[in-house]
Amino acid sequence: MKTEHYKEKLEEEKRQLEREMSMIGRRNPAVPNDWEPTPSEIGMEADIADQADVVSDRENSTAILADLETQYDAVLEALSRIEKKTYGVCEVCHGPIEETRLEADPAATTCIKHL
Repeated sequence: MKTEHYKEKLEEEKRQLEREMSMIGRRNPAVPNDWEPTPSEIGMEADIADQADVVSDRENSTAILADLETQYDAVLEALSRIEKKTYGVCEVCHGPIEETRLEADPAATTCIKHL
């Protein structure tokens, strides 16, 4: 298996996810590898509709950040599996994960049969 190839793909995906997350959030200083939405100035707007927009934007950012963080965690786990020499092994049947599957999703944890 081309483990180094997948490691490079995962590292690039990690950097991309970090860029995307930093656009709407920041690292949580209290929890390593955790992200939180960037605080906003709720209540500083003069109009109630503007305040509602700020709240709505924050809720959207929180949802997007949660999805990105889920992908980020999967990438970190895949990188950890590479270090532990368990990368490319299906967590259900313990057989090899197909290279075509890993090309499509380097963080995959199951073979095609166990999607």
